[in-house]
Amino acid sequence: MTQRPLDRLIRPQTIAVFGGREARRVIEQCDRMGFTGDIWPVHPTLDAVLGRRCYRAVEDLPAAPDAAFVGVNRMLTIDIVRALSARGAGGAVCYASGFSEAVAELADGGARQEALVGAAGDMPIIGPNCYGVINGLDGALLWPDQHGMVRVERGVAILTQSSNIAINLSMQRRGLPISYLMTAGNQAQIGLSDLALAVLEDPRVTAIGLHIEGFGNVQTLQKLAMRARELRKPVVALKVGKSEQAQRAAISHTASLAGSDAVADAVLARLGIGRVATLPELIETLKLLHVTGPLECNAISSMSCSGGEASLMADAATGRAVDFRALKPEQLPALRRSLGEMVTLSNPLDYHTFVWGDLSRQTEAFTAMFEGDYVLNLIVLDFPRDDRCDSADWMTTIAAVTAAAKLTGACAGILATLPENMPETIAMQLISDGIVPLCGISETIAAAEVASRIGAAWHAPPPLPLLDITSGAGEIETLSEAVAKVELSAAGLTVPLGATASSPTDVAEQAQRIGFPVALKALGVEHKSEVGAVVLNLWDVEAVRNAAERMASVASGYLVERMIERPVAELIVGAVRDPVVGLTLTIGAGGILVELLEDSVILPLPATKKEVMEAISRLRVRKLIEGYRGGAKSSLDTVVDAILSAAEYVVKNAAWLEELDINPLMVLPENRGVVAADALIRLRR
Repeated sequence: MTQRPLDRLIRPQTIAVFGGREARRVIEQCDRMGFTGDIWPVHPTLDAVLGRRCYRAVEDLPAAPDAAFVGVNRMLTIDIVRALSARGAGGAVCYASGFSEAVAELADGGARQEALVGAAGDMPIIGPNCYGVINGLDGALLWPDQHGMVRVERGVAILTQSSNIAINLSMQRRGLPISYLMTAGNQAQIGLSDLALAVLEDPRVTAIGLHIEGFGNVQTLQKLAMRARELRKPVVALKVGKSEQAQRAAISHTASLAGSDAVADAVLARLGIGRVATLPELIETLKLLHVTGPLECNAISSMSCSGGEASLMADAATGRAVDFRALKPEQLPALRRSLGEMVTLSNPLDYHTFVWGDLSRQTEAFTAMFEGDYVLNLIVLDFPRDDRCDSADWMTTIAAVTAAAKLTGACAGILATLPENMPETIAMQLISDGIVPLCGISETIAAAEVASRIGAAWHAPPPLPLLDITSGAGEIETLSEAVAKVELSAAGLTVPLGATASSPTDVAEQAQRIGFPVALKALGVEHKSEVGAVVLNLWDVEAVRNAAERMASVASGYLVERMIERPVAELIVGAVRDPVVGLTLTIGAGGILVELLEDSVILPLPATKKEVMEAISRLRVRKLIEGYRGGAKSSLDTVVDAILSAAEYVVKNAAWLEELDINPLMVLPENRGVVAADALIRLRR
């Protein structure tokens, strides 16, 4: 069924409200925000609400409303939604709970939610179990509670599943202009990404913030990311919670490495969506993006009148992808002239208090710093309490920063180390002057990192579309290692010379044919090393026969293989199916280093050669491949080609593949290749 557009619902000219107390609150909030359209209360007994005539039913309304707030019980909600859809309404917010989120005593909530979606037909519905929508651009609210928003001419849109998180965000005093605040509740029909796509088209929206408890339709999220890129409107996500994937004991190391959070991180990075870790980081990042947009690189500067603040800034960048790049030689004369001989010229820079309160010298100093081609120039400045102190000198600093920014055209931000030391009125004024008001050192550094990563993603070619294949419904079968290696060999990977055998005597004969030394493995055993089902470096027939007899009680057959020479590095390469995202590729340090180093990268599929090369470059084990401390080295290109072969196998078999685990993938000295020493494949038949 084709869905009607969301435009009428989120930018309504007429609003119908259903219910008692909650419906009345919706009208109150619309009046407070100056909504100029028509509001039509619907109630079975009341004649008027807040001076507006009440209607008895949907059929009695003057026309089909653009939007409706349905604030009645869960059973009546379904009937009203059905009537609104039949009337041709633009959409509805469903406030009631007791649907798919319901507790055990309301176990029919899932069926009730299906009935609600069926009643809506092609009419969009938000929720159920949510507060709804605040449109701060037009003063249109489908919102039954207090909030802290004001009308704005342009701003960011924030979307969340949680109504309480939305209320909290609306109360922020950090100067962030919010154009839309929306809650999605159960996302029975319309998800966060659908709402984001709708508000993204509003030219007054500058950036999107998502608070995500769990991914909905990943393909819609991908569509959002691509459209955001086209419109040059960045998207930032605060992704929390765990995947719905069962916390089973992992059969393979790949499954243990590819946790839901790691997969989410990889998908967001592939799509060019910035990821933050906290609500304060979300607010500060959105403020930065609202004023500056994505940053062209990660080179930033910092100036403060305290060595302690300069040290805090430098320390906050540790482990972050931001660069306090050294000053350029041509900046030094002007800085020295304005700041004097006692100031150490560096970045971050402590300019002491020699120019404090001096508009001319501060402007000259800030201008010299801003001419260093940094994408963001930060001035650390905590404002005094206005009830006890005089802020005249701080206002002088603001004037100097604003003047320097105008002279140079550089991006500038004023950073209060403590959020309460950035007055909201000053923050709002700074934004109107094109200066970013930032709160908190760590949050600001995180915001700069995220903004620069979005910029880097937008500079790169658009990513390949995510693999869109869902798993089949058949039984899961684990292939024997021997069969798995036949599959991988056909896909272009090198596997050890080997053979299967059914008895200890047969094993000994096959080992003699292959040539010693050999490795012996029991087939039909998943965790071989734990039960003695694998023995390495067997040098003669008797040793092979004895090893086979010892593992006969657990073996359904045997695999004997020529031993592989000592590698320069061991990798793990695999894929596991996330229940929401699907199959993703895992690359990391393999063998015993899997647990010791936790050195791995997740790649969404399909993956390009460049992406695989970049992933390997992020691994610590890369140093071994390149010849650590004069040791033997291998070819990164050869390793990349082997990993691409594994990735192509996954993509080709995505309809039924559940899991692939190659561990270890032995990286041999240069010109000797790469060998899959062990392999596990699980398919859904």
